[in-house]
Amino acid sequence: MKVIIVGGGWAGVAAAITAKKAGVDVHLFEKTDLLLGLGNVGGIMRNNGRWTAAEELIELGAGDLIEITDRTSRHRNIEFPGHKHASLYDVNIIEGEVRSYLEEMGINIYMESRVVDVELEKSKIKGIYLSDGKYIDGDVFIETTGTTGPMGNCLRYGNGCSMCILRCPSFGPRLSISERCGVRDIQGERGEDELGAFSGSCKLAKESLSEEIIEKLDKEGVVLLRVPEEDINYDKLQQKVCQQYALKEFAENIVLLDTGHAKLMTSYYPLEKLRKIKGLEKAKYVDPYAGSKGNSIRYLSVAQRTNDMKVKGVDNLFCAGEKSGLFVGHTEAICTGSLAGHNAVRLMMGIPLLILPASIAIGDLIAYTNEMESTREGRKDRYTFAGSKYFARMKEQGLYTLDKEEIKNRIAKLNLTNVFAQKLV
Repeated sequence: MKVIIVGGGWAGVAAAITAKKAGVDVHLFEKTDLLLGLGNVGGIMRNNGRWTAAEELIELGAGDLIEITDRTSRHRNIEFPGHKHASLYDVNIIEGEVRSYLEEMGINIYMESRVVDVELEKSKIKGIYLSDGKYIDGDVFIETTGTTGPMGNCLRYGNGCSMCILRCPSFGPRLSISERCGVRDIQGERGEDELGAFSGSCKLAKESLSEEIIEKLDKEGVVLLRVPEEDINYDKLQQKVCQQYALKEFAENIVLLDTGHAKLMTSYYPLEKLRKIKGLEKAKYVDPYAGSKGNSIRYLSVAQRTNDMKVKGVDNLFCAGEKSGLFVGHTEAICTGSLAGHNAVRLMMGIPLLILPASIAIGDLIAYTNEMESTREGRKDRYTFAGSKYFARMKEQGLYTLDKEEIKNRIAKLNLTNVFAQKLV
């Protein structure tokens, strides 16, 4: 039995892990030379409701990637505006750690392998075609291609190619597997008639900052610097993917987090204005390189799915990560990927697919996001355990907790303890 995963971001690697644990042959195809995609410039874990979701993953038997991000965290239990008990993993070492883990599990990884088409027979995928002409057959397929790129989308809906970590000019544009199968994708919206949203942060070379800022970042993990009155721009907050960070404090201050580089919590910021701020006189962008001008545009290719992560209209295609909804964040991608990988094996085995109940945070987020995407207003929001509307809902529903024993009992009452670690084949 053979599972094919297209896309090697956090969702793709999570799907690979749970599918492998279930006992099948797993083949993961990534078009760039790095796994984790935007995870190479992210770094924030366990903030707000993501703490609860991380512990749910552990109890469900899919805590592998949580353990790696915990182990590689430079800072734990830190606070910054609107966020508590966050961990910041080191973006400079995370990819190598994850790749080694997948290789040790015996997962087949194909780097710089861009999928360009599928062979579809009636409503079932038979195989995929790579850009070099190779054909790969499979039994069940999982799409985790994300929603960023190609370059034309960043030009049309943003400020042009910002030369981000995804490097479309070098490795080719993202391709929608679901649309290749004839299923129309959903697009996220902003404003009146605008589509997509800007990625929410940039990276500065930490070495380019003042010694005082470097020392504080190394020690505390967070630095706030006041933005000059004339440069405060509240309107820019509404353009961001990461609405959990669209608080006025992020317009009034430069918020820096230590993730190996200095994570600048704004979509983009003119370098000349940035260098007016004390300690940033020699600041330099490392991602995206055009951080003065813009950032990548996301949420332009979301598959229509059911709550078991299966794509509607295709018999053997699942989706996860941003491809599966207007989700924001690594934790969210790991949650959806873990479910997709597990259910791919269930489908091959002919046993009922798992839908996580709404009585746990992961199950509620998956179902709620699916429901909201059916309305135009819902498509204007982004959904994350870490803030904005969904974190408010999470608290209202009594799902947010820092009590590990309570989380353990919730999962146990549902008979789902270690369900993602079960060998099915």
